[in-house]
Amino acid sequence: MTGEEILKVTGILLQYLVPTLKIFGFTLLLAVPLGMVVACLKMCRFKPVSWLTNVYILIMRGTPLMLQIIVVYYALPFLRMSEGLPGFLADFLNGMDVASEEFMFNAVLVAFVLNYAAYFAEIFRGGIEAIPKGQYEAAAALGMTKSKTFFRIILPQVIKRIVPASSNEVITLVKDTSLANVVAYSEIMLAAKQQMMNYSSLVPLFIAGVFYFAMAMILTVLFGFIEKKLNYYK
Repeated sequence: MTGEEILKVTGILLQYLVPTLKIFGFTLLLAVPLGMVVACLKMCRFKPVSWLTNVYILIMRGTPLMLQIIVVYYALPFLRMSEGLPGFLADFLNGMDVASEEFMFNAVLVAFVLNYAAYFAEIFRGGIEAIPKGQYEAAAALGMTKSKTFFRIILPQVIKRIVPASSNEVITLVKDTSLANVVAYSEIMLAAKQQMMNYSSLVPLFIAGVFYFAMAMILTVLFGFIEKKLNYYK
């Protein structure tokens, strides 16, 4: 490829950066709080709830994300043929255009959120359970309520402990957004494949790789800064 063609392909891929960042941003926005809820459900003392949560986490972590995207993408239209659905859900499903970008995005987002919530749940659970029980007892002795104990004493320590593990998941999420092309959602990797076919060259894939590398580098620097800020003892 000539230099002019490389610049042209780079400009085309740059246009698809927004859909990629859209998947990344909305997944984080929804998966992090859902992961906290799932972590609390797993630590629930009511065994059926804990057991069902464990099954969910096992399925999400034990099957490929690509498979989950495909299942969600084809399962949603299939539900339209099911009887006994609530009225609002049936109306929503019947109004979907399975060929639209909106439907593709929603299907991809559901799969990503369910998958990453399971991983974040395990990270949060590990962080919470790593706090010594003596701190809870000391807070109770001082007359602090359970909610105040959690938000003012436990949560700040949990955040400090889970940042390194969370950074790995967030950086992995950047690269996993490329899996959205399996349902033809318009993101960087799909565009790179199309340009690769147009020019019969692997260069568009290398350019896409540079985009992912740049995003991963930015996140690495950002999380490194956050870790330093949370390191209270240096």
